[in-house]
Amino acid sequence: MPAPAPLTLPAIVSVLRAAGCVFAEDEAELILATARTPEEAAGMVDRRAAGLPLEQVLGWAEFHGLRVTVEQGVFVPRRRTEFLVDQALAAAPHATVVVDLCCGSGALGAALAHALDGAEVHAADIDPAAVRCARRNLAAFGGRTHQGDLYEALPPALRGRVGVLTANVPYVPTAEVALLPAEARDHEPLVALDGGADGLDVLRRVAAGATDWLAPGGCLLTETSERQARAAVETFTAAGLTTRLAVSHELHAHVVIGVRPSP
Repeated sequence: MPAPAPLTLPAIVSVLRAAGCVFAEDEAELILATARTPEEAAGMVDRRAAGLPLEQVLGWAEFHGLRVTVEQGVFVPRRRTEFLVDQALAAAPHATVVVDLCCGSGALGAALAHALDGAEVHAADIDPAAVRCARRNLAAFGGRTHQGDLYEALPPALRGRVGVLTANVPYVPTAEVALLPAEARDHEPLVALDGGADGLDVLRRVAAGATDWLAPGGCLLTETSERQARAAVETFTAAGLTTRLAVSHELHAHVVIGVRPSP
């Protein structure tokens, strides 16, 4: 049988538009640039038209200047979370030990490893698919990945040594998960989305254990929503951290930053 004719850009745009893709032209160009064969391009178009997130279709996402591997079924890093990376670098520009909890693809850990040349970087997640993906993204930086529930996954030798602790925790209230866009609701793991009744269950657990793992002066950073920001700040403060809120109106990003006081 003859090989199938390559899909043209207009043909892909037409299919994606019919599927409801708002940025059909841009997505079509990315698919054509990424696919190695006409068959692969056709498969990508089919998966995107079926509703898979574009990043899972392509197999990568742009994040803080890096091309991060994103596997199917793994949480897709959001561009607004680049603000969290910027805040971490501003708060601890010379950090030598970094931990990325709830790491998903490992995008945060990879971005920090890239910016903090030579830093010891660890990433952890409870989802084995996420850990496998993060391992690929951190390999180039010598980063280490761990599977388990929050701090239980980490090597005990890290206690009291962490300069930057990021935790992009799930913070969608359970009752609101069903209201998420289908791309997230149907194709990303529930454990990466559902933050409990008020969306702050995991954040509370991370804050409660932070001072045991942070070095004096080390900082914990997490993302939250505008509606939850005040409660998140209060949670960090109650956990013994010196806390502030950073906001990017452009990115609609709210990052809570807590510092372990020095003795």
